[in-house]
Amino acid sequence: MDAVSDRETWRAASLVARGGEPLVLDLAAGDRCRVVDPEGGQPGLLFLSSDALSGNAALEPIGGEHAEAGRAARAALAARGVDPDRVVGFRLLGADTEPGAESGFEMAAQALCAIVPAGGPMDPDQQTPPTDLKVEIESHAPAQGVAPAPLAEPKLDLRIRAATASAYRVAAGDYIQIIDVDGRQCSDFLAFDAAALERGEEFGLDPTVTRTLMGTANPGPGLHSKYFDARMTPLVEIVRDTVGRHDAFLLACTPKYYEDMGYPGHDNCTENFNRTLKPYGVAPRAGWPAINFFYNTFVRADDSIGMDEPWSRPGDYVLLRALTDLVCASSSCTDDIDPANGWSPTDIHVRVYDKSENFSKGIAHRMTPDAEPRLTRETGFHPRTAALTRKFSEYRGFWLADCYSDEGPIAEYWACRERVAIMDLSPLRKFEVIGPDAEALMQLAVTRNIKKLAINQVVYTAMCYEHGGMIDDGTVFRLGQNNFRWICGEDYCGVHLRELARKHGLKVWVKTATDQLHNVGVQGPRSRDVLASLVVTPPAEPTVSELKWFRFTVGRLSGVPVVVSRTGYTGELGYEVFCHPARAPEVWDAIMQAGAPHGIKPLGLQALDMLRIEAGLAFAGYEFCDQTDPFEAGIGFAVPKEKTDPYVGAQALQRRHETPSRKLVGLDIDSNEAIGHGDCVHVGRAQIGVVTSATRSPILGRTIALARLDVTYAELGAQVEIGKLDGQQKRIGATVVAFPHYDPQKTRVRTEAPAPDASAPAASPDSAQAQEPRGSQVRA
Repeated sequence: MDAVSDRETWRAASLVARGGEPLVLDLAAGDRCRVVDPEGGQPGLLFLSSDALSGNAALEPIGGEHAEAGRAARAALAARGVDPDRVVGFRLLGADTEPGAESGFEMAAQALCAIVPAGGPMDPDQQTPPTDLKVEIESHAPAQGVAPAPLAEPKLDLRIRAATASAYRVAAGDYIQIIDVDGRQCSDFLAFDAAALERGEEFGLDPTVTRTLMGTANPGPGLHSKYFDARMTPLVEIVRDTVGRHDAFLLACTPKYYEDMGYPGHDNCTENFNRTLKPYGVAPRAGWPAINFFYNTFVRADDSIGMDEPWSRPGDYVLLRALTDLVCASSSCTDDIDPANGWSPTDIHVRVYDKSENFSKGIAHRMTPDAEPRLTRETGFHPRTAALTRKFSEYRGFWLADCYSDEGPIAEYWACRERVAIMDLSPLRKFEVIGPDAEALMQLAVTRNIKKLAINQVVYTAMCYEHGGMIDDGTVFRLGQNNFRWICGEDYCGVHLRELARKHGLKVWVKTATDQLHNVGVQGPRSRDVLASLVVTPPAEPTVSELKWFRFTVGRLSGVPVVVSRTGYTGELGYEVFCHPARAPEVWDAIMQAGAPHGIKPLGLQALDMLRIEAGLAFAGYEFCDQTDPFEAGIGFAVPKEKTDPYVGAQALQRRHETPSRKLVGLDIDSNEAIGHGDCVHVGRAQIGVVTSATRSPILGRTIALARLDVTYAELGAQVEIGKLDGQQKRIGATVVAFPHYDPQKTRVRTEAPAPDASAPAASPDSAQAQEPRGSQVRA
């Protein structure tokens, strides 16, 4: 058993200082720290004892302009035993730095220090989000073999040396953390009911039972992911997973595997398990079915199993919770004859934490392959949605409700179609695009003509690669002459925009604001009535009742600063309300209270999917990907012919438009049988397309679908068949129709309010803040 000191733990990898939050580091004499601002314009501050720095003359002491950041840093250091009165602050990076700017320092003595990306909460009509800084450490400490810091005080701190295995007991409710110390190393995991073992009965993880009860070949992490024994008794559940790629239930490596490969007598996990479990009365086996953490296997097209190096990085882990008293065993896989462990087995680290700890559930989301992982997080509205349902799914790094417990998705759907519904859309990515070349960058990056976009206007558009394939779709908000907000679903859009700006020498900043702006959709024929009674706008801004389609306004909703746009994803009259996450519960409460007389209901992902398919609205990964262009995704209207300025993908899109090969169409299905994403579409024996989305439409009373077909068979009225089983043995007839299936003229989303009563008083702001011009805090 090896304990790992807290001082060493941060050295395993580079770190990220989150915007507005102090990052505390324990640095040794001689350690060098490099701080990088990937997005630019982010003040970076360093707080520590002044005598701990070496050659610090180049660092500028800060005054009182960052008092809030100083208080947060001193409080964080004081919590680690540092005298706050001895702490001084230095400026590493300023508010006018270019993207990629960096600064650094070297330690003269061992000390705790805090790095703070300075900045406070951002109002939704401003563009000053505090953004992340990358922190890279050069140290004399060994680069390998150091596990990350414990998640809490561990009850067990166990190092499993390369190519060995260990057994250990875990009490019911306790947490088990399996850590890949150096990355690319598999770890097989076994668990047995401890009480049954004491009775002489052996009940361990059963792959067939688990797959059957979970309804999937590889149970994934999340709220309901559990592993069962042969009695259908749950033994463990997954709480966290920072990798996302594991083999659930192939055998741990066996003597036979190595013998067949020509390596008789090779160390193997099965015999290691047999030895370490013998004291617990577990009978030896020729091969152990296990959860093969970090083992990268996959099913090839011919149904054979393939493998490659693991996806895990240094410090990646899986966190489980014991659902009964367990005897567990973990291995560091012995395989050094193929890519399974990157050809070189390394250590695994196991920690056990007490059941009294409260760990959030989540899987890791990475913006880019080299980015720091972020565990699934909760939106600002989660305290309200979690009180109404336990049915959540991980969606782009956040927990969102699948449906709500009172009546379910059908009732939620009808509330939106007939009355009004509210849904959490906070995982949408928000990017502030600011600076003198902001318009030039957006004109270059998206298919729409941004020069025609007025202040307070929104436009839906596509963002493409040079070959015409789509990066994402989204909306552009124009907040000012040189101020835009890009709202989309894909984190990579921010990276893409910054790369474009750098390539073309544009003076512009692209700042990530997702964690500063959370939003709900308020959708349905009564949505205007609900919001008009709540939102107060400045005299120069339109009221909710006056707001036109694809326009936005700023104001306050029950005293909370908000941006309200007349946009949505349902095919109904509707709005989106943006606020700071800290104020989100207040916004939810006010809308629910005002909507109660109108029959408002919360709406989850399942109902939203029915609504958007009926409305013919594209969804990433379904209607489009990087292999499809906007025309093939059914959003060719977002590629205007009159845009003459060059933009990314323009030539490819012109070529694809002139010689199309595939087209998105609607399908009316002849049967009530289930149709799903990915089902093949045939004419005769030949497959001529694929279903992208399908649903049973409540309002139309039939099954409908969107499908991407070869243009030869994409004419209205064409008869096609959807293939089931192997695509040939069973066919379901369908007719090609226009889409949207519901309200094809979009009369409902275009519905305008009655003319205002001339005698009614004009709206007025409820604070002076609402009258400030937008962009007043933005660099130009």
